[in-house]
This record gives sequence, C-alpha cells and structure tokens, in this order.
Amino acid sequence: MSDPTARNRLVEEASPYLRQHADNPVNWQPWDDDALAAARERDVPVFLSVGYAACHWCHVMEEESFEDEAVADVLNDAFVPVKVDREERPDIDRVYQTVNQLVNGRGGWPLSAWLTPEGKPFYVGTYFPRDGRQGMPGFLEVCRNIADSWNDPEQRSDMEARAEQWTAAARDELESTGGDDAGAPGDDGAAGGVADDGAAADAGPPEADVLSDAVTAALRSADREHGGFGRQGPKFPQVGRIDLLMQAYARSGREEPLNVAVETLDAMAEGGLYDQVGGGFHRYCTDREWVVPHFEKMLYDNAELARVYLDAHRLLGRPKYATVARETLAFLDRELGHPHGGFYGTLDADSGEGEGEFYVWTPDSVAEALEAADHEFEADDVELVCDRFGVESGGNFERGTTVLTRAASVDDLADAYGLSVESAHERVLRARTALFDYRESTRERPPRDEKVLAGWNGLAISAFAAGARTLDAGLAERGAEALAFVREHLWDGDRLSRRYIERDGDAVGEGEVKGNGYLEDYAYLGRAALDLYGVTGDPDHLGFALDLGRTVADAFYDADDGTIYSTPNDAEDLVVRPQEPTDASTPSSLGVATRLLLDLDLFAPAEGFADVARDALATHAGDVTASPLEHVTLALAAAREQSGPFELTLACDEPPQEWRDTLASRYLPGVVLAPRPPTAEGVSAWIDDLGLVEVPPIWRDRDARDSAPTAYACRDFTCSPPNHDLRAALEWAAGDDAPGA
Repeated sequence: MSDPTARNRLVEEASPYLRQHADNPVNWQPWDDDALAAARERDVPVFLSVGYAACHWCHVMEEESFEDEAVADVLNDAFVPVKVDREERPDIDRVYQTVNQLVNGRGGWPLSAWLTPEGKPFYVGTYFPRDGRQGMPGFLEVCRNIADSWNDPEQRSDMEARAEQWTAAARDELESTGGDDAGAPGDDGAAGGVADDGAAADAGPPEADVLSDAVTAALRSADREHGGFGRQGPKFPQVGRIDLLMQAYARSGREEPLNVAVETLDAMAEGGLYDQVGGGFHRYCTDREWVVPHFEKMLYDNAELARVYLDAHRLLGRPKYATVARETLAFLDRELGHPHGGFYGTLDADSGEGEGEFYVWTPDSVAEALEAADHEFEADDVELVCDRFGVESGGNFERGTTVLTRAASVDDLADAYGLSVESAHERVLRARTALFDYRESTRERPPRDEKVLAGWNGLAISAFAAGARTLDAGLAERGAEALAFVREHLWDGDRLSRRYIERDGDAVGEGEVKGNGYLEDYAYLGRAALDLYGVTGDPDHLGFALDLGRTVADAFYDADDGTIYSTPNDAEDLVVRPQEPTDASTPSSLGVATRLLLDLDLFAPAEGFADVARDALATHAGDVTASPLEHVTLALAAAREQSGPFELTLACDEPPQEWRDTLASRYLPGVVLAPRPPTAEGVSAWIDDLGLVEVPPIWRDRDARDSAPTAYACRDFTCSPPNHDLRAALEWAAGDDAPGA
C-alpha cells in the first residue's frame, strides 16, 4: 500500500479552504482514517492546522510558513500534517480549540495543534510567524524542537503524559454533564460520579434569577464610552448579550440595559464594522473604537445581526435600525446568495493588494468614483462625502487609506454646507451609490467560499423570516427558497448532511454533499423552519421543523448523560465528544436546540420534546447559574421553560393587513406564532398531513369566530378571549390583570 502522506492530497478536496493549500509543498492530508493510520504506522505526531477560507491570519501563516520549502521538509519528515476546514468539521475545531483555551487562555484561527498518533494534543497555539519575533516563537523552530523531543524517549514520555492530561481536561470541559464531576486529578475534594435515580434531572433547570445575574454581568462588561463589551480591542459582535439586554428592558423597564444595547447597536452600525457602502457587517474590529475591522464577512454574523437590528427596530421604532437590517439582508442576497436559493458561507478579508483593499478609500479615489458616475455632482460633493465617512489624507488604515465610518451626521452636514437635511441626505445617498458602483466595476472582489452549510443557512433563513414579519412579507419567499435548497441537497428524509458545494465544472445544483450534520445544523435549521412557518402559515415548514426536532431527540440526545451532544450518536469517535452549551461566534447549539424542542412540544406534546429539553437544561443548570453570561442562549431557553410559552394563534386564511402592521411594530421576544386554518376541518387536514396523533392545544378550540380572522394570545397556557383585534389580544397578554399574567 502506498504511503498517503507522500503527497499533498488536498487537491482531491472540494473545500475552498483546503484547496487553497493544495499547491503547498507541505504534504497536507485531510482528516481521515488514512492520515491517522499513517501517523500510527510511522509513529510520528500529527500536526493539525485548522482554519477557514476567509481567515486573514490563515493566509499570512500560509505565505510565511506553508509555502516555505524548509518548513515543508520538517513537516513532511517528522509529522503527518493535516488540514481541517473548521466550517466543515466544527467538532474537530471545538475539541482542539477548547484545549487551546484551557492551556493558553484564548482561541482563534489558524489553530495549530500537535497531536499524538491517537489524536491527543500535547502542544497548541494559533498563529506562529515562520521565525520568532516580538516574543512569539518561530514556527520552524517549534516544529524542529517538537520533532527532536518526540525522538527522545524521556521527553516523549513527558509529551504523552501531557497529552493524557490535556485530553482529560478537554473531556471534563466538553463532556461534563453536571452529575459526573469527579474532580481534577489530585483534587482532594469528594468524588462526584453520576448520581443515582437521575439526581441531575431532579435538580431542575436554572433558577429564574439567572437572567438577572446575566444582565448584571453584561452591564459590568459594557464599554459605556465606545459601545460593545470589553474596554479594549478587539471588539466582536455579541448578539446574545444585546438580545438579553433588550429583553431585560422589555421585562423591567430599566433604562440601563436598553442604553447599553443601543450604544452597542449604534457603535457597530456607525463604525467600520459595518460596510458603509454596500451594507453587511465584517467579522470584528481590532480596536476599542469600532473603526478598523478584520474584513471577512460571514453568513452567520450578518444573519444574526440583521435579526437583532430588526428586534431593536420593533422595540424602539427607530427607522435607522430597520435600514441597517434591510441593507444587510440585501447584502446576503446579492453577495452570498446561491442562484438556486441557498446561501454561501463567507467573503474573504483579502483581495487585490491585501486585507480590506476592496473596502477602503482615499480622497482621490472618492473623487474618481464621483467623476466616473452617471450623475452630475456638486463641486463640493467630494468634500461632503469625505466629511460624512471620515476620509482624510493619511487615513486610518494601511497604505494611507480610510475605513469608512459615519464620522458626521446628515444633520451636521446640512449645517456645515448650508443645506436642508433632505438635500444633504439625498446628496449622501447619491454619492454612496457612486462609490458602490465604482468599487464593483474597478476593484478585485474578495474571494467567496461557496460552501452551502445547513446550519448557517438556518440562521439566514430565520433572519429573512424576521425581515418578512418586520419589513416586507415578500422576504419570506427568499427564506423559503433557501430552505427548499437545503432540503433538496442536504436532507435525505432522515438525516442532514453538513455541506454542499459545486466544484469547477459542476452544473448548478449538481455539486458534492459531504459530512454528517451536527447539532447546530439541526437546531438552526429547525428554528428557521419554525420561524418561516410562523410568518407564512405554511404547514410544510412546520412539518420539516418537527422532523428535525425528532432527529435531535433520537440521534443527539443521550438519556444516560442527560444532555444533547454536538455530534450524533453514530458519528466518528474523537478523543472527546463535544457539547456546545456556551455561545461563541454562533449561538450555543445546545441552547437553540432546547428552545426549539420546547416550542415544538406545543405542536406535538405526545412526542416528548419538552422532556428532552428539560433534561438537558437540568443537566447544565449548575454551569448556567455559575456563568450565565457565557451561556446566554441556554439561559434564555431555561427562562422560557420556567415562565412557560408565549403563544399567538392566528385562525385565518390570510392575516389582515392591520395584523401584519401590528406584528411589524411589536417587540414580542420569544413569541411562538402559530397560524392555523380558520375551521376545525382545515386543522384536521393539517393534522393528517403532519402525521400528528391529535390536534395540539395551541390550535385546539381556537377557531375563527363569526367567519372573521381571530387571534388568541396565550401565556402560561391561559389564553385571551377570541379577538378580531390583534392589538387587543396582545394587550390582554401583557396586562397585569390578565389571568396567569
């Protein structure tokens, strides 16, 4: 049998990230049985490098090290080098990122990990320069030292002992299920073990005040000067925290949570995180002031941010938030949309001469853009545009360029240039269009990773469903197109696959499907299908959500451990089986899954969805209580379980326009929209189509009255009287004198 490690095998892969490395002199291997078997046969460590196509520092490390012949010689001779696309294999990334965070206190990409042939990590880091600088060890030196140590029996023994210790620590972190805390090796505390008779489940979900604790922690971490969280860079979008603070304000009327949320929303929308010309958000900002971003654009960030700006618009009635959301959804459709309906994953940070080249400006390039436009511009429009977006000679970024921010308000521009506000606004919009057209026609576009990932598409579909409810009902059609695409290509009627991609030469719609779906795929997509049902009334979307929920309960839930794992029961065995109770760049899949199951239980109570969710919530109650801000999504799911559902049943063929206007303007966090046919006969037909055993309480006896659309608002299983006025039904649900309120 030929040695698979004698050549670079990434040319056989479809992932754009892996194919970026197919021409490296390093003999890269995909993560597969052949590569791991070769490491065992050669008795050498695995060097694991994890990244993604849009990652700037991944590109830097490739150019410095992986294209270098001397580095390649060491990696090929002394290791089995393995490349992993973290977007295709979030399970692998989760395991070794956790080790890196435990050991170094931080994570990120590229992730660099050295593993025993059995996959156990003994040295971890992120980006390494080729040669040491500024206190950072050089990658070549690290590789040589590790190779020498591995070949020394005494040092190898130490490395293997460290690998066992770190794997045990990762297992304790990722597989912890509340009742099995046996303490760290050498801990003098009492051993835990699994309690008898389901004691973890008996402990119940987190207490109701866990959200108050999370709010307190969020306020403590807030940057009240510049917005966001943390008082130094980098600054990341923290959508879960914004959700939490807005809900806290809605519950209590306290101004401080709202003020922090608004300061953060404004800072992100007005700074360099937001693409001031084309809409959509970059990944994060490197500085405290939200000026200079890392320029990659991710589907998941833009989906979640569009949704939270729509929520803020409904809460506060501020058109500027609706505009940000509308432009972000337009960006997703325009630049990440698959022609047959799905959404691609990312846009790269780099293009042309380097990072951010597509997005930055100088006064001269602004002038060129206006001169090239079809419209005639005023003599001082270049100056006005530069004032609006902070474009100055010398700039705020590399090569004397400027990342655009909203440096001056339209009102201030009107005063400064002696214009009416309407005229200033019109001139800014016209110039912005010219900048957009100029960069589209003259600049090299950032490369696009054209993987269609099931879970990330779920987040985008939920955002379009929220847009349909808030902005334009027609946006639901775009979400439905994406859902249909995922169902066609990634759903086999029983299980989801992780990703779909078309290689060069493939016909549109005839690409490669790869990988088992993870919990995030089922949870995000199930949530999306339920959201889409809520705004369209199409029971087929509800049926798909139920199917996904059933697979979560059957394939990811472990009754013995009382938890829902990130990988299915029949997945590849890694050194650790991960869970995802905490929020990261995407919301906790465990939190989204438990909330989804609680909501699906309203439609299929006989299937035990709520029992699975409650078991998982009880298992993780201690962790949520101890650090609620790290578990925001899971904490919100626990609060939903404690408070009971908020249901809005709409019995009608089509909601009246007045109802649509009401839903577009009301902030109703956690509401389950449950449209149904107006008659009992219509509901019976739905029950047959959905394969349900009986009419669920959320629809039962909630017919349309007097042949007119009828709304029922319900909290804690107590419902308003039938009402033809949706506003009146919602006021009943919100009233202090409502039964069960």
